[in-house]
Amino acid sequence: MKKPIPYGKQFIDKYDQKSVLSSLNNDLITTGPLVKQFENQLSKYLKSKFTYVCSSGTAAIHLAMMSIDLKKNDIILMPAINFIASYNLAINMQLKIYLIDVDQYTGQITPETVLKCIKKNNLKKIKALIVMYHGGYPQNSKGFQDLKKKYNFSIIEDACHALGAEYKYQGKLYKIGSCKHSDISTFSLHPVKTITTGEGGIITTNNVKISNNIRLLRSHGILRSKKNYWQYDVLKHGFNYRLSDINCALGISQLKKIDFFLKKRKNLYNKYKKYLENFNDNLSIPKYSNDIKSSYHLFLINILFENFNKNKDHFLKYLNKNNILGQYHYIPIYKFSSYKGKIFNYPNSEKYYSNTISIPIHVALTYTEQIKIIKTIKQYLKKYSK
Repeated sequence: MKKPIPYGKQFIDKYDQKSVLSSLNNDLITTGPLVKQFENQLSKYLKSKFTYVCSSGTAAIHLAMMSIDLKKNDIILMPAINFIASYNLAINMQLKIYLIDVDQYTGQITPETVLKCIKKNNLKKIKALIVMYHGGYPQNSKGFQDLKKKYNFSIIEDACHALGAEYKYQGKLYKIGSCKHSDISTFSLHPVKTITTGEGGIITTNNVKISNNIRLLRSHGILRSKKNYWQYDVLKHGFNYRLSDINCALGISQLKKIDFFLKKRKNLYNKYKKYLENFNDNLSIPKYSNDIKSSYHLFLINILFENFNKNKDHFLKYLNKNNILGQYHYIPIYKFSSYKGKIFNYPNSEKYYSNTISIPIHVALTYTEQIKIIKTIKQYLKKYSK
């Protein structure tokens, strides 16, 4: 039996393997020279002043939230459609969380939906806004910055999907992670992301105070004496969120291939778009601004299941029977049993959740596999969408 086609998968070659094996011969395999080497290369690529790697994308978000001194009952805004990590962290930090409705096609918050949330809840002292570039498409970066100036909150970019993505402002392209219109950017290095370290995360900022906080909090809040290595003080209540040199060895090798990875993903995206965009009135592909350069982390399709009395689960089961693994990306946060927040109407999030699926897109996806996915989707719509 053939293996199912996954929605995402790492791409590891002999050079990655050689890099990891070589790192095992080093004197230090954690807190060693490869960590700083990887961080320096990422800073150069992302054009950020300060870059830190850590143990996961979730750790990156946690470090970002702690670095701006969020305290109990501080107000934080975040998308209703996102992976649960940011919400879980905010709950554990005892913050006041307000979820923001999204665009029904892209699954992203917009300056308009942020403003609606602020006005509806009559919010005054907002400490932070988490924005998430769902699928790798960095929409509205400048618009969020305009709101930041008006309401004086910090912006944390949950850019877990968007390593390598760019946006245009006043005719100039900016890398997500350069923090030109945000305070902090965070990335994931999970195997399905643009590049991988196995597990891992990245945090970037241009702010000296935030940078110092991240550096301390990443390693128990410890500051070591420069004169006597055995002497140290604990300045903050931090965690062990370090990334090993073994992981960084893989990251250094992967970063060399990032342009190839992004090009392959773009080619897959364009092929899907070519064959699916105008195939059926019940299927549409989200439209994005021409001023962005995506990382193409996800390929999202919107299907109007209500028009032919079916639903997402029916479609996903059909894909599964054909050895194709689609995904939700994501169930709205307010639908989970653990959600304890105030619920108000999220009409766009409901529409997105009802109609949107992500289909396989990753560097290891073959032409034959992609054609099979396209044919299967067309077969489904021909069979059920009358």
